[in-house]
Amino acid sequence: MIHLLNSEKENLISAKLSGKISKSDVEKVHSRIHEILKNNNKVHFYFEMEDLDGYTLKGFWEDIKTDVSHLSDYGKMAFVGNNKWQEWVANATDFFTSSEVKYFDLKDTAEAKQWINQ
Repeated sequence: MIHLLNSEKENLISAKLSGKISKSDVEKVHSRIHEILKNNNKVHFYFEMEDLDGYTLKGFWEDIKTDVSHLSDYGKMAFVGNNKWQEWVANATDFFTSSEVKYFDLKDTAEAKQWINQ
């Protein structure tokens, strides 16, 4: 599930991720990406992952399609989690994009928020 959070920056998508991410979750974020791109050049992301079990198959496919169509629209990405696989996902994202990507441990959420808001 993706629960969108309020953000002080108009070009930042801030969300808590938990459970399984579905196709409708990704579509909600994709819609927000388009809203931001109307007024900004880049979309930044802050994802706090707690008790995240991954994706449904349709959710995974929708995320891949969304990312492929918007890779050049992404700016900074902060991944905040507590599992080694989440850090690996952040590192893989950094490798495949031109975005500035950082992984933070859940205990460092204040540092992550400060970094993404700079």
